[in-house]
Amino acid sequence: MAMNRLSQKAMRAWVTAGPRFLPFADAASADLPLSRLLRLSLIQVSVGTSLVLLVGTLNRVMIVELGLSATIVAAMIALPVLFAPFRALIGYRSDTHTCVLGWRRVPFLFRGAMLQFGGLAIMPFALLVLAGEGHSDRAPAWIGQASAALAFLLVGAGLHTTQTVGLALATDLARPEQRPNVVGLMYVMLLVGMIGAALVFGFALEPFSPGRLIQVIQGTAVVTLVLNAIALWKQEARRSRTVAAATEGDPGFRAAIGLYMQGPHALARLAAVGLGTMAFGMQDVLLEPYGGEVLGMTVSETTRLTASLAGGSLAGFALASRMLSRGAEPFRMAMAGAIIGAVAFCGVLAAAPAGSTLLFVGGVMAVGFGAGLFGHGTLTATMNHAPKEQAGLALGAWGAVQASAAGLGVAIGAPIRDIGGALPSLAASLGPAAGYTLVFILEITLLLAAIATMVPLLSRSRARMPGADGSGYEQDGFDLKTR
Repeated sequence: MAMNRLSQKAMRAWVTAGPRFLPFADAASADLPLSRLLRLSLIQVSVGTSLVLLVGTLNRVMIVELGLSATIVAAMIALPVLFAPFRALIGYRSDTHTCVLGWRRVPFLFRGAMLQFGGLAIMPFALLVLAGEGHSDRAPAWIGQASAALAFLLVGAGLHTTQTVGLALATDLARPEQRPNVVGLMYVMLLVGMIGAALVFGFALEPFSPGRLIQVIQGTAVVTLVLNAIALWKQEARRSRTVAAATEGDPGFRAAIGLYMQGPHALARLAAVGLGTMAFGMQDVLLEPYGGEVLGMTVSETTRLTASLAGGSLAGFALASRMLSRGAEPFRMAMAGAIIGAVAFCGVLAAAPAGSTLLFVGGVMAVGFGAGLFGHGTLTATMNHAPKEQAGLALGAWGAVQASAAGLGVAIGAPIRDIGGALPSLAASLGPAAGYTLVFILEITLLLAAIATMVPLLSRSRARMPGADGSGYEQDGFDLKTR
């Protein structure tokens, strides 16, 4: 009996401590239980798995094992970003579409999952043809290039579609006061998918062979399809509206995006997202080379920088979820992230003259922490300010700007580093850190510009977190259906 009483007390203590110490525990409610939320977040796990395959595993395999040109590899990896601007259109169509079964989001999530599956299914054979294996020397080279480009484009289209519509569905299902924790949970599951996939891919491709590459990529195709199917099961309620009724009063995409952009400070919100995301993303491919070339860190030490950056991001997501769920203003949180990021880049810069790897690693963790606060704050603000029945359009616009800015930041970061390193006067004064210094200074400048852009958003923001009944929620946006 005493043991039973002790067990019951321990269980009650755990249940009470859960929402306090687990940052996303109170994202759930009676209407949206945690099991349902975790199933929905499997969409993010599938996205993270595919991203690791494209940007991490295949990046190295195509250059080292398959002997492809780095230029071709960079072009292939950049292709999915080309689909990012269409996220606003995808989100809008998922807002206004109703299939004969009464769903809005599910058909787009299904199509996105199939695009992702199709691209991954043909990708290994396309890569082998591109590398010159398994085809006649008389076959034109463009066949391999075109097939590989098609595979990467299909995967990119699927990723952008599922992520945009999945976040819109989460917005539909969650009450306003739940959204900060829902956003945090989605971000964390994306990182979980990336970390888990990186470990599995590393184990499965050792030792490397073309046959193993085919098995890994096609296995990933099946896994992403299964994850999306589980995530979609009984998530969206069917509506009674017919397809004809759904299109009634639809202003069209151009009119809808025009009205959305006329909303109070809509352009400023997107500009802040773009500036901040570009600033945080520009160093993605430069941190490890900087540590090795400037600070003399070993390969093992620089490899652990990814874990430091991810750990900082997780801490940022957790803190942002906790503070935003208590009523903190999202753009104030995003501004805090940008300020922390600017200070962190100053620390990264100072690590070179100080010769301190400890300062560098601490700066990298702080960069991740600031990026977590910034990303969580801007996405939560977008969800809170989304016009009624237009969550897909708002989140699509956010996703289009965010993904395009991240891709642009990565694309211009390396050339700026090369140009800076080639300048004789700069190289003479700063040595190997010359090019990197230019990039980090530009990132600080972009973060300061993002902070300046967010200042008027703080003064105009009237959104406040509602109570459990949703009362007190003020929405800053346009109801496009009533215009």
